[in-house]
This record gives sequence, structure tokens and C-alpha cells, in this order.
Amino acid sequence: MSSISNKKINQVTDQTLIVGMDIAKKKHYACFVDERGRVLKKPFPVLQSKEGLEWLYQCIVKAMEEVEKTEVIVGIEPTGHYWLNLAYFLDEKGIPLVMTNPMHVKRSKELDNNLPTKAL
Repeated sequence: MSSISNKKINQVTDQTLIVGMDIAKKKHYACFVDERGRVLKKPFPVLQSKEGLEWLYQCIVKAMEEVEKTEVIVGIEPTGHYWLNLAYFLDEKGIPLVMTNPMHVKRSKELDNNLPTKAL
């Protein structure tokens, strides 16, 4: 395995809260999971606005305290330009953003269950 792959894998530890987000024009959806993929908070809407992103940040801070995590990472599948506001906001807050390749997501989903709907 390459050192780049190892570096990516090592970003997630048992102390990491993972925030998976589905990006959209007006309303994103976020879901909190742990390092093993267990859902800690079911998907919830986040408005594409300064207030919505601030609220998301407060939810992240609260969840980290509740589940005793010291790190956080946000993962998205970039959609058009709609993810840019989120990226700038997270950068200001010092939260790492990981972008996945849409083709990898599609192939992974096909291997998992190949259903046309999104399932968490």
C-alpha cells in the first residue's frame, strides 16, 4: 500500500467523529458516524447559509463532547460548486475536509447493495 493511502487511512482514528455530507443547492444533509461506520446521528438537514453552517458547527462540537471524540473530519462528494461555501467555512474553523471521487462512491455502492436509493 502506498504511503499516500496509509496517510489517508490514518486520518481516521478511534478519536475521530466522521461527518458525512450530501451536498445540494439549498440544503445539505449531514450524518455523524464513528470510526467503524456506526451511525451516531441520523441524517439531518443543514441550510446552505452562514447560519446553517454555524449551526452545523455547534452540532459537531456538541456531538464531539457527547461521544468523547477529540477530532473531526468531514467527507463529501463534491457537487458542482455548491460545496465551496462549506469548504471555506470548515477551513476557517480548522476542520479537515475530504472529498471523494463520485465514481468511487458509485462503484462502492454497487458492491454494497446496488440499490437505486441512498441508504444509511
